[in-house]
Amino acid sequence: MKPEDILQYCLDSLPGTVRADSWGEAGIFYNPGRVLKRGVYVLTVKEKDGENDQASRLDRPGVYRVNLGLRKETFARLFGPPPARPAKGCAVGMDWDFSALGCLLPHPVYAWMGWICALNPSPELFASMEPLLAESYIFAKEKFAKRR
Repeated sequence: MKPEDILQYCLDSLPGTVRADSWGEAGIFYNPGRVLKRGVYVLTVKEKDGENDQASRLDRPGVYRVNLGLRKETFARLFGPPPARPAKGCAVGMDWDFSALGCLLPHPVYAWMGWICALNPSPELFASMEPLLAESYIFAKEKFAKRR
């Protein structure tokens, strides 16, 4: 799959979402009517390393990362308890290869908040992530309602 395919799938499938690009990534936000300045994150696609986020090695040609924010209970079911917040510029303290392609992983920086990711997901992997995407969308809607 290509990053644009994933982003367009979200916009087509998740009512009330908008796209905003910043900090070297494309974000899908829940923000019906653009009521909030940005909205609430549902999914991001990152295509390059950042100063504080290099564990995925996105500097490799054609490598990108899809990121989802989940409830901590779901994160724990998939990967165990969320880790402590890492120091600035560091990855979380989990025994994972955050540069592995084509598999579901804890997010190298934001796992402590319940975020997960996948590098270069195949169509099959992305299809298996759809229930997690649905949870991220519902979770974003709940947070949006609290911010209004």
